[in-house]
Amino acid sequence: MSTGKKAPGGARKVEHVDVLVVGSGFGGSVAAYRLAAAGQSVVVMERGRAYAPGMFPRSPAEMGKAFWDPKEGHYGMYDVWSFGGCDSVVSSGLGGGSLIYANVMMRKDERWFVHEEPLTAGGYESWPVARDDLDPHYDAVEQMIGATPYPLDHPVYSDTPKTRAMQDAAAELGLDWRLPPLAISFAPIRGAEPGLGLPIADPGYGNLHGVPRRTCRLCGECDIGCNDGAKNSLDHTYLSAARHHGADLRTLHEVRAIRPRAGGGYEVSYRRYHPDSDPRVISCDRLVLAAGTYGTTYLLLRSRAQFPGLSRTLGSRFSGNGDLLTFLLRAKDRSRTRAINASRGPVITSAIRLADDADGTRDTGRGAYIEDGGYPAFIDWLVEGADVRHEIRRAARFIADRLRAFVTHDTNLSAEIADLVGDGELSGSSLPLLGMGRDVPDGELRLRDGKLDIRWSSQASDQYYERLRATMRRISDVLGAEQSGLPAWLGKRIITVHPLGGVPMGRHPGEGVCDAYGEVFDHPGLYIADGAALPGPVGANPSLTIAALADRMCTRLLEKLPVGTQHRKEGQAPMTVGTGRAGPVVDTAPSEEALSLMAGEPAERTSLSFTEKMGGFVALGVTDPRSGDMTGRSDGDRFSFRLTISVDDVDRFLSEPEHPARAEGWIDAAFCGGRRPVERGWFNLFAPGDTPDRREMRYRLWFTDDQGMPHTLAGWKDVHHGPATRLWLDTSTLYTRLLRGHVPEGEDQGATVAGAGTLHIQPMDLAATLKSFDTEGPHGVAALVRFGRFFVGQLWDVYGPG
Repeated sequence: MSTGKKAPGGARKVEHVDVLVVGSGFGGSVAAYRLAAAGQSVVVMERGRAYAPGMFPRSPAEMGKAFWDPKEGHYGMYDVWSFGGCDSVVSSGLGGGSLIYANVMMRKDERWFVHEEPLTAGGYESWPVARDDLDPHYDAVEQMIGATPYPLDHPVYSDTPKTRAMQDAAAELGLDWRLPPLAISFAPIRGAEPGLGLPIADPGYGNLHGVPRRTCRLCGECDIGCNDGAKNSLDHTYLSAARHHGADLRTLHEVRAIRPRAGGGYEVSYRRYHPDSDPRVISCDRLVLAAGTYGTTYLLLRSRAQFPGLSRTLGSRFSGNGDLLTFLLRAKDRSRTRAINASRGPVITSAIRLADDADGTRDTGRGAYIEDGGYPAFIDWLVEGADVRHEIRRAARFIADRLRAFVTHDTNLSAEIADLVGDGELSGSSLPLLGMGRDVPDGELRLRDGKLDIRWSSQASDQYYERLRATMRRISDVLGAEQSGLPAWLGKRIITVHPLGGVPMGRHPGEGVCDAYGEVFDHPGLYIADGAALPGPVGANPSLTIAALADRMCTRLLEKLPVGTQHRKEGQAPMTVGTGRAGPVVDTAPSEEALSLMAGEPAERTSLSFTEKMGGFVALGVTDPRSGDMTGRSDGDRFSFRLTISVDDVDRFLSEPEHPARAEGWIDAAFCGGRRPVERGWFNLFAPGDTPDRREMRYRLWFTDDQGMPHTLAGWKDVHHGPATRLWLDTSTLYTRLLRGHVPEGEDQGATVAGAGTLHIQPMDLAATLKSFDTEGPHGVAALVRFGRFFVGQLWDVYGPG
């Protein structure tokens, strides 16, 4: 394992981990959790940012910058692509598409796992997996992500006009209507009474953002990021659990190239944003590509020369999952007396199913789902204040840029779309209908002038789309509405948010790039864990199927690991390999302190240890921790650590005035290169302050960033006399300075302060700390009692009356 420091010869060592996961969407997050929980050292590289509740853009100015365009300094969620036959909207951010999807978690219909179904352009759509293969993994994902149907029968939620309208329309037309499982928290905990805006209890694995969440308020903002945290997106579920098990989640890290490594495994070149850096390299034993259909396929197409024997099917079987968006203008309920307010409720609440030929029914055609759509309530008033003339100029400029993009094959339209959005004047006076289903997967992803391109048209799927539009017209008629399609459809263009295929699975290399478990043929240890691996459309919303396939992939991957490499206990991996967690062992030999203690201490001593986790913000360029907190929060400079505090001799610890202990573990900050091991750490509990009624809890951690630069975290908790109501605030707030160099105690005055901020411990983390207390030696129970009395006594001395 390497720290990234320079070797004696001057060359930088290459960091190495067990598993590198590229992307943090439905495939990558599942892989990160499953493999980290099994004891593998896991690094996740996500090109986008992390978004805690409250950080998603809402103002016009923020929305104009919410697009992915690094050349312009924009690192937003929305990445918009334009190709010859379709446009696509995909996501960038920790949690991938779960940040902006509409929460639907439906299983692929059993009979839609077709085998050797002929395609008009030649070849076949053939799924090498069946519903029975995926059902246990569907169960696991639904349980982990907390999927539950919209509680329409509950009095609080029964007044949802668009849901009732869809139910009525389906009944009148004789169509199958259902409430699909949604990844939304309607109740504080599972099984509890639902309610609006209630605090959500964190699960046992915690919350990586450290920000409170609350239940769904029916605001219709799911697709632009849930600022309440009611959406059970992957950052709140799988990724929080992955980090709990030691996975290193690195945001603003974009992978640029991959290649096999001599002797086995893979090397990955990547770039880090914020701050920008030169390309770097990391190696791994197993590489999981989960960068999305476009990202994963593009990486393999660019790196094709490095992977001899890669299947010729690379780039094939592209599909838009049959996506079609239309609007019902001036829609009313079945009685024609009440206008439908599509902004009340989650974006999607219900679905109408159109049967498929494969179902064996009298229906003819390829199957589909039609779902009610929604939009944020604030969009209604945005249009009222719009400068129409300014909007026309903006639209004209967008069209000109679109024509230029078509001529120059510049397929990334994020900058142009951001300009089109401008001040955010969007109309919300309609009921959107979202269609998706079994279109024909005959598209091809390829490189054109070094850029990703698609050769695909909707011609082979014309009958499917016509059936879908005809059904939407029938629904429109029932609701007395006027149907309006998108202008893009006039040019026979499709807008898809569910691009699939490009690296399809198959039974052999002639049929697909990877096998039914996602492992690339003839390249062991290289896995595909996203929509690129799908050999055809899911038909329903594909998120759950992608996650279930990734869960199945991980089960097979772990079964194939050599004996002795699974289920490592944290901190007990072989020293020649690393800690068993992302990030290398820096110093495997005992410290001088430890050696002296082992040599000179009596055998009857009792030791004590506990684990503590804190997180918050450290702003670079700030020297005052109190101002650093707010600056860091706006800049997104998150900082956290997880430490094991070890007291080698409880008697000595309690008798010494400074009450010193040893701190071991890791810090985690994107501007330091992600998770970095603490090379040496000190902790003092209730050290004397400058007055008799003041105590300090001191932390001093030495670590080295990924550039080889040493740093010191110097922090203190200010415990001073005051009302007892301050007790929690004082003991849970760590004022922090980040110093350049490894600075010993007492030398802070001459050190350079690189940044400052505050860290906090969350109540759930405190509970975990209390559970983590452990002792070794002949008097463990007595030592715990003495430690507890000391702790409570110190607090009484400070906060008690007098």
